[in-house]
Amino acid sequence: MKKVLITGSSGHLGEALVRTFQSQFPAVEVVSLDIRPSPFTNRVGSIVDADLVETCMAGVDTVIHPATLHKPHVATHSRQDFVDTNVSGTLNLLEAAVRHGVQRFIFTSTTSTFGLAMANDPNQATWITEDVVPIPKNIYGLTKISAEHLCALFHRKFGLPILILRTSRFFPEEDDNRATRDAFSCDNTKLIEFLYRRVSVEDVVDAHLRAVERAEAIGFGTYIISATTPFTTDDLVALKQRPHTVVERVAAYQTYFEKRGWRMFSSIDRVYVNAKARAELGWQPKDDFQSVLARLEAGKPLAGPLAQVLGKKGYHPQTFAEGPFPVED
Repeated sequence: MKKVLITGSSGHLGEALVRTFQSQFPAVEVVSLDIRPSPFTNRVGSIVDADLVETCMAGVDTVIHPATLHKPHVATHSRQDFVDTNVSGTLNLLEAAVRHGVQRFIFTSTTSTFGLAMANDPNQATWITEDVVPIPKNIYGLTKISAEHLCALFHRKFGLPILILRTSRFFPEEDDNRATRDAFSCDNTKLIEFLYRRVSVEDVVDAHLRAVERAEAIGFGTYIISATTPFTTDDLVALKQRPHTVVERVAAYQTYFEKRGWRMFSSIDRVYVNAKARAELGWQPKDDFQSVLARLEAGKPLAGPLAQVLGKKGYHPQTFAEGPFPVED
């Protein structure tokens, strides 16, 4: 690897990747592209601009593509905006990657693609592996799935090695659900999510590095990137109906929760399973519910060192009275 293009470099994950390459791989030239200027972006512009993408791709052997419009943009951007950025922008990158002989392409997708597939049983939580067929419930999930299909097409047609990483939550902002924000503190919510739907940004970066290493050998693959759950399929009914009984079995959390005035969720509706990523990418996430709880018990922040440096970036230049961002599903 001599030259890498990282999209979305002014965003949370993009900056984390640029920082990591600068510190761990100083010999690798980094082309960092984002529509917003930042100290970690050396090419300012949009992936929708095919000519700009073409110039950025010159000499690149590795593409890491996190740039996207996110769920918080659904209420503030048009569906066409999502198609332009998430689909057409990804197509521009894939076309240029083939023309320039790129050796590996890593696409950052999202577990939000599963959408309505997680509502298939009212009596138990859904066990989400890569075998579950996504049913997007909004334009965000739909365009990310469309971009995934473009990646699959370009692998089949041109042999471009492409790995897709469906990341679970790692944003530092408050929860997008008002009821959750009102009932639980931010750290209370995030710690519980490490049981089933959250991952640290440090581990997401490491998953991308492992994907870069393995892409050519694997050729094409899709992977869920989430903290390792302590649960099994035998726990799914209890997770939906009485999760505290299951969590008590895997971690002694009650004393810390009582001291802080925290509570366990009354129901957990899904579990993201990372077994395939661990087996095929050699990825071993360091953060999970128990390790993050231990960090909190030691008086340290919930966020790891890299997450603390990144801070909260937000998704919009303006603020909203109803929460950290407007929500529309």
